[in-house]
Amino acid sequence: MSRLTACVRAATLVCAGLATILTSTQSTFAFDRNKAQLFAVLPDGATLPEGLVVAPNGDVYVATFDGSKKIVVFDDDGRLRRTLSVNASSGFLLGIAFHPQTHAFLVIDFGAGKVLKVDPHTGGASDFITLANPAGSGLNALTFDHAGNVYVSDSFNGAIWKSGPSGQLGLTTPWVQNALLKTTGDPPFGANGLGFNKAQSILFVANTGNDTIVQIPVDNSTNPPSHGAPVIFTNSINGADGLILDDHDNLWVCANQSDEIVVVDKNGKVIAKLGDFEGLVDDGTPKGLLFPASPGFSRDKKTVFVTNLAIDLTVATGNPANIAVDTPWIRKVEHWTVSKIDTRFQTLPDK
Repeated sequence: MSRLTACVRAATLVCAGLATILTSTQSTFAFDRNKAQLFAVLPDGATLPEGLVVAPNGDVYVATFDGSKKIVVFDDDGRLRRTLSVNASSGFLLGIAFHPQTHAFLVIDFGAGKVLKVDPHTGGASDFITLANPAGSGLNALTFDHAGNVYVSDSFNGAIWKSGPSGQLGLTTPWVQNALLKTTGDPPFGANGLGFNKAQSILFVANTGNDTIVQIPVDNSTNPPSHGAPVIFTNSINGADGLILDDHDNLWVCANQSDEIVVVDKNGKVIAKLGDFEGLVDDGTPKGLLFPASPGFSRDKKTVFVTNLAIDLTVATGNPANIAVDTPWIRKVEHWTVSKIDTRFQTLPDK
């Protein structure tokens, strides 16, 4: 073997070894994104899926924000069960939830500035929470405490409204109103998704336009529970939208401007980033996440379902300045979807 041949072979082995090391390093330290898979496609006449809740029997309810007044119901395999028409609403529906104690199906009517109690089989509706002055409100998402009280975020007033388990008509004063829950950013929504930790000592609230999660301390020793001053829990979740908490107090947050689910531990450290946008297929159907809005765990907690709102904010707000990097893709969407993601992920090493 010539000296030149030996040198070439040695260099080849060194390069191959270096490539192996780099590949191993990248696979070891990169986020395992757990691809977002297709769960369901909305039927014709239903677009802009926003609110989502998994019913006690496992059915997945999806509210639409398109003026159609529709709530679409799928079974846990993504098969269409029925489509409800909430005729008593404005048609611009956002957060939805089943009350943990009364099992009432609650639906936020963003357009009318109220929360409705809706029959989950017929779509018939009645007022559950109303505001004395709904003009200018932006009711968005809702959650509950252990006592069954209902908490509703207000994106435009920078507030959280609260009622008892049976609702309340004519609310006049927010439970919390704070500058940290308002925004001048983009998308132009402040307080959005919200949820309690297991101890019910903190209410977490996403601020979409500020890319933040705000924490509100709650004192359960008082009756009714009182709250402290809101503070920033963490920053830099791009378009923080709907959120839920798991049994370990990790926050699963829809980042609607970066098309991913960001999982943050109870100390505010990111431990996973799940899903991504992978283009359009099948005549305008998003593959993966596109403006993810609301998450919800399956009954066995092995899956998180996510609505893909895919909304053109320049049209929704009438402001050309609300254009985003995904807007050209969103304008080509013809079929709206709900995604599913495996919740079992490998966290980054932390030694």
